Amino acid sequence: QVQLMESGGGSVQPGESLRLSCTAPGFTSNDCGISWYRQPVGAVREWVSEISSDGSTNYADSVKGRFTITNDKGKHTVYLEMNNLKPEDTATYYCQTPRVCSYCGRGNCYRSIHRGQGTQVTVSY
Repeated sequence: QVQLMESGGGSVQPGESLRLSCTAPGFTSNDCGISWYRQPVGAVREWVSEISSDGSTNYADSVKGRFTITNDKGKHTVYLEMNNLKPEDTATYYCQTPRVCSYCGRGNCYRSIHRGQGTQVTVSY
């Protein structure tokens, strides 16, 4: 698999915003969508949002209306814009391809489910 890279996490106060990024440095894809998951400490991983390769989007009810997922194909980067953050949004956020797909680069193509290692988001006063 190709290692996806998340960035943009941090510590903010309730009501503030963050924008997370997910990219695959050195690789591109024409058929991979991206899902965002989150996992609070001591809790199970929760699906947050997904953007498909054709641009359709879905959101968990808990973030609908506050989070927006977009795909900048020119930059090969998927963003998760998170507004009006709440303490219950605190978690490690991961990006992952929702199904087997291909990333190509450096002379090879890799067909797998691809995952990142996560970025921490903390929302507190």
